[in-house]
Amino acid sequence: MAAVAVGDQRAFAELYDATSARVYGMVLRVLRDPGYSEETTQEVFLQIWRSAPNYDPNQGSPLAWIMTLAHRRAVDRVRSEQSGTDREAAYGAISHSPEHDEVLEAVTQRLESDAVIACLDTLTDTQRESVRMAYYSGWTYREVAERLGVAVPTIKSRIRDGLIKLKTCLGVTPS
Repeated sequence: MAAVAVGDQRAFAELYDATSARVYGMVLRVLRDPGYSEETTQEVFLQIWRSAPNYDPNQGSPLAWIMTLAHRRAVDRVRSEQSGTDREAAYGAISHSPEHDEVLEAVTQRLESDAVIACLDTLTDTQRESVRMAYYSGWTYREVAERLGVAVPTIKSRIRDGLIKLKTCLGVTPS
């Protein structure tokens, strides 16, 4: 370890040859994924190379120190992967939108349409005709008034009264 600490590449290669199988085996037991285990083992040896000067022989054997570094790195990898999975799951739960139900929408639209038609029948003939011209044909008050031969204020009153009746019939509450 002392030689590795001063940058001796041959000493590091010998250390690697002597310990890499054990490091990889321990990391694989923690991670259970060969690809991640290979990456993590490589990271462990990079960490050994960089932090070899910090090794204290009074704290334990070089192998114990290396295995401690490897175990910590593997556990960090597990935590990191779990954190990523948790974030994705949380995002998925937040951003999930249910599938568009076309059948339900068609039925709802049909029921609403039937309700509007039924409520239109509760209007007077002049109200119904004015509302249909304004809302189904898209004509302005002035155009409806000209076609029916009445004053614009009269058309406005008919349409307003008709819409109030429709709201009441449909159960729409003012907002």
